[in-house]
Amino acid sequence: MPTVLLVRHGRTAANASGILAGWTPGVALDETGQAQAKTLASRLENIPLRLAVSSPLQRCQETASTLLGTPGKPELLTDDRLGECRYGDWTGRPLKELVKEKLWPVVQAHPSAVTFPGPEGESMPAMQHRAVSAIREYDARVAAEFGDHAVWMAVSHGDVIKAILADALGMHLDQFQRLVVDPCSVSVIRFTPLRPFAVRINDSGTDLASLVPVPPAEPAPGDDALSSSDAVVGGGAAPSSGTS
Repeated sequence: MPTVLLVRHGRTAANASGILAGWTPGVALDETGQAQAKTLASRLENIPLRLAVSSPLQRCQETASTLLGTPGKPELLTDDRLGECRYGDWTGRPLKELVKEKLWPVVQAHPSAVTFPGPEGESMPAMQHRAVSAIREYDARVAAEFGDHAVWMAVSHGDVIKAILADALGMHLDQFQRLVVDPCSVSVIRFTPLRPFAVRINDSGTDLASLVPVPPAEPAPGDDALSSSDAVVGGGAAPSSGTS
């Protein structure tokens, strides 16, 4: 049952000015985004990441490079499946214009029915399918190579992470707009054979060390009867923090 940290890239000028960047090349972190990435890097400094994978887009690559800039961090992998939704003809346009499009209220209320216009446009269900497939594949790889207590990281985009979280929470894609994923926030999922556990969502400031699972020297009372997929009735006790 590895732990995956879903990290959204830091802020860009497109974010700040309300432009839908999509797959536009050359969209870099602005000063605020660079500062956000450096702050998150300090929070991740003592997290023993076993694997790191990123969207190929520049804003994610820059964020990931900053996060992996301390000794002992893994080499960055790149996977197109974690790239931004392909917004087609909407790419590069201001949000203040897009809100006037007939498709806008559908994106808001019924995203599972949306395919963005133009030859490069992607459907939102297709985006969710590719992203969730990638995350589950890497999670299984980490479990096989490093065990159930390993931690790994995926750096991606707001809508993509929201779609992954919706799947983990058992939410229909039409409800994913209820989720918020801010720039350089961390959302955390643990997958198990029965169900995923959403450990944190849109975390932008708390200590991350407690996310590292520490195998207990002796099982706590009742633990020997629980599988990794079981939810503790009554909520249970929070895991102890640790970095080993």
